[in-house]
Amino acid sequence: MAGIIFDDIFKVKSVDPDGQKFDRVSRYFCDGDSFKMELIIDINSQIYPLKQSDKFRLVLATTLREDGLADEGDYDPKAEYTRIKQYEYVMYGKVYRLEDDDTGTDGGKMAAYASFGGLLMRLKGEAINLHAFEVDMNLYLLMKKTDY
Repeated sequence: MAGIIFDDIFKVKSVDPDGQKFDRVSRYFCDGDSFKMELIIDINSQIYPLKQSDKFRLVLATTLREDGLADEGDYDPKAEYTRIKQYEYVMYGKVYRLEDDDTGTDGGKMAAYASFGGLLMRLKGEAINLHAFEVDMNLYLLMKKTDY
């Protein structure tokens, strides 16, 4: 699918392990299914609540357009974005940091950090799975709960 730079199923392993810092935001610690990635993500839990052991599909895309062309820069609520209709929770943000894992372990680990209006995400794992990420790139996060 054009414009998609990451797609995997995650399982919530813990919710707010250090306590909830904000009334409507929870921090979720998750493990990826296919790529064995680690995900830490802040989500508006009032709008999209998750609990421990829930599974969800996470897609990160550079555009909402199915043809992969770049967005015009402004979200048009009247536009028909078929990609959005397939998901339950969508956020728009920016990658603000890429970090190499300097622990000296084999495998070349890397972490990508993004902010979605102050809601933070860290996606960490094999660098090959994060090769399309660039600092300052715009990013759409799309989520949908799943049973598999």
